[in-house]
Amino acid sequence: MGVFFVKKRILKTVLIVIGVLALLFLALQGFVRFEEIKRAKAPGNVAAYDVVNQETHTPSVLTGKTILFLGSSVTDGAAATGQSFVELFEQLDGVHAIKEAKSGTTLVDKLTFYAMLAFGNGDSYIKRLKDIDPATPVDCVVCQLSTNDATMKLPLGEVSLSENLSAFDTKTVTGAMEYIIRYCRDTWSCPVVFYTGAYYESDAYAAMVKRLYNLKEKWDIGVIDLYTDADFNAIDKETYDLYMYDKIHPTKAGYLNWWMPKMEAELTKLLETEE
Repeated sequence: MGVFFVKKRILKTVLIVIGVLALLFLALQGFVRFEEIKRAKAPGNVAAYDVVNQETHTPSVLTGKTILFLGSSVTDGAAATGQSFVELFEQLDGVHAIKEAKSGTTLVDKLTFYAMLAFGNGDSYIKRLKDIDPATPVDCVVCQLSTNDATMKLPLGEVSLSENLSAFDTKTVTGAMEYIIRYCRDTWSCPVVFYTGAYYESDAYAAMVKRLYNLKEKWDIGVIDLYTDADFNAIDKETYDLYMYDKIHPTKAGYLNWWMPKMEAELTKLLETEE
């Protein structure tokens, strides 16, 4: 009799936990949907900035290239109704883009439960990178220096003395970046480029940007640095408010008129040196 009541109590507890988790999931989904609607109404997301309303650019070294864009919310265009620089590279420059971007995820190889519940996938950059068919032709990989790792205060780690894939501590930001670089070169023998976000106050992110230059020295990777470029960041508040939904996420206007010209010029220059 006692065993029966114990099992009944356990079952009741399990059902309560499941019920609470279900309510949390629905609340989170509701918040995400509300935020999406709010973001879509931002002044920087009006139809004039839609990619379909922009003129294509003169053919360049970018035209016809297959580029893998790896990242999280900024690469995804989370504050711009899903339109980031990736769609701009496709439409304006004739790039064949592979967009592997999930909001809330990290360079560090860990599952992000918030991202999993809110956006359906909490896998790290590394996990999602390895899920891509290695036989897929890729001419270049452009990877986001994730602000999520800084926000979550994940360990920066140290630059490895090795260049072997198995030597990198992927539970640190540095080790994860080194793993991505080595994996992409082993798999596709292509240039690897990291890009940063625009400047915002964050000691953790500033340290990540600094570490990126250590890896540039070791691996000779490309770096598109929007963070420390004083001229790039020297815009007035009114323009900044149009271009940025918050301190991390651009609007369509921000991608189109602020980030894209810099990224396009830098990526063109980097790929020209490879030919």
